[in-house]
Amino acid sequence: MTAPDAHPLIPTYLAQREAMARFFRARLGADGDVEDLLQDLYLKVVALDARTEVRDPRAYLYRLASNLMMDRWRSERRAAARDGAWRMVAHDTDGAEDRVDAPSAETVVAGRQRLAALHAALMRLPDRTQTVFRLHKLDGLSYAEVAVRLGISRSSVEKHMMDALRFLSTKVRP
Repeated sequence: MTAPDAHPLIPTYLAQREAMARFFRARLGADGDVEDLLQDLYLKVVALDARTEVRDPRAYLYRLASNLMMDRWRSERRAAARDGAWRMVAHDTDGAEDRVDAPSAETVVAGRQRLAALHAALMRLPDRTQTVFRLHKLDGLSYAEVAVRLGISRSSVEKHMMDALRFLSTKVRP
């Protein structure tokens, strides 16, 4: 059953496999990954140099098993710490729940469609109304600043803005 250069510990592993499974279950509970640990243990045994002398094969197996569980536990702790740090940087949390800051794909598409509709509607406004709207809403100028820049009265700016907003509200729906 074993190859000539296989480690003499393999028959001990095979004889102790069920006992090792109980050992893992007792420490990990029902949710533990017992089969994975058993496979990892077997791989460690197979990887041993056949010339390695083992005085107490059963005790050696249990030591390997304990070391595997500790390695797994440390790895899980590191992963949890890494994931926690990433969550702190990349996610907004609300209690224990992650809240994603990014909008859904549907929201992004709907926003792009609304923006395209707004742009198309803006292009249909008269030139002066377009300019007043852009200066106030996009460039952030006050009505008074727009009036000075265009050489028109403040009431004309108000009229152009009301016309633009009325027109855009009929053409672009939320």
